[in-house]
Amino acid sequence: QVQLVESGGGLAQAGGYLRLSCEASRSVFTSQIVGWYRRPPGKQRELVAAIVGLSTTSYGDSVKGRFTISRDRGANTLYLHMNSLKPEDTAVYYCYLRDQMVDYYGQGTQVTVSS
Repeated sequence: QVQLVESGGGLAQAGGYLRLSCEASRSVFTSQIVGWYRRPPGKQRELVAAIVGLSTTSYGDSVKGRFTISRDRGANTLYLHMNSLKPEDTAVYYCYLRDQMVDYYGQGTQVTVSS
């Protein structure tokens, strides 16, 4: 069983910055896929950013150029750096990890962006 614990959510103003962290109970470097999803109010879950394998990154269209995914090998931690925040970025953000074809999600952290 893999445990994922997110932190760093909260309230930000439009144009501001937040960093989300996800502490994992297994390596975020050797997992098949690690990433972030979000669920905006009243909408379906959507991909925000992911790292596939060693270094292939993928971003949702709405966050390209604003958000950056990174990871710390020593701390087994995944990060999401969110710049130029917009009110439409308001959502619950979930950390995600795929290990041996099994998907795991964290409990989620709320991000609210005010205009």
